[in-house]
Amino acid sequence: MVYRTRLIIGLSLLLSTVTLSGCSGIGFPGVYLINIDQGNIVEQDMVDQLKPDMTRRQVRFLLGTPIIEDTFNNDRWDYIRVVRRGNDTLLRRRLTVVFEDDVLVDVEGDYVSENWPEPDPEEPAEGAEESADEVAQS
Repeated sequence: MVYRTRLIIGLSLLLSTVTLSGCSGIGFPGVYLINIDQGNIVEQDMVDQLKPDMTRRQVRFLLGTPIIEDTFNNDRWDYIRVVRRGNDTLLRRRLTVVFEDDVLVDVEGDYVSENWPEPDPEEPAEGAEESADEVAQS
């Protein structure tokens, strides 16, 4: 009798666990999910105002404080924005600004600006041939 009671309780727990975990993938109708906006809000007109040779202070004034300042590479700032509703990602944008000697030299990411020419895909990046030779030698 005790064995039978334990078996029934165990099976009931197992059945309820399986049933409830199956409900986690189902969206309940009528439940409102808010948009969650995380990161830096960077607009195209802000990126269009970036010009070569701007100082860090000028870039920070235009774009705000970067969400990621690389600890190991102080010459790179990353601005990232993600908008989500529930588990769905509605928008993901990235902008990377690169400095040399505290002066803006490059802008990369999901925004296109007339002030920054697109890299030529046929032309290898500077130093790419050298690094390939160094890897082959080691």
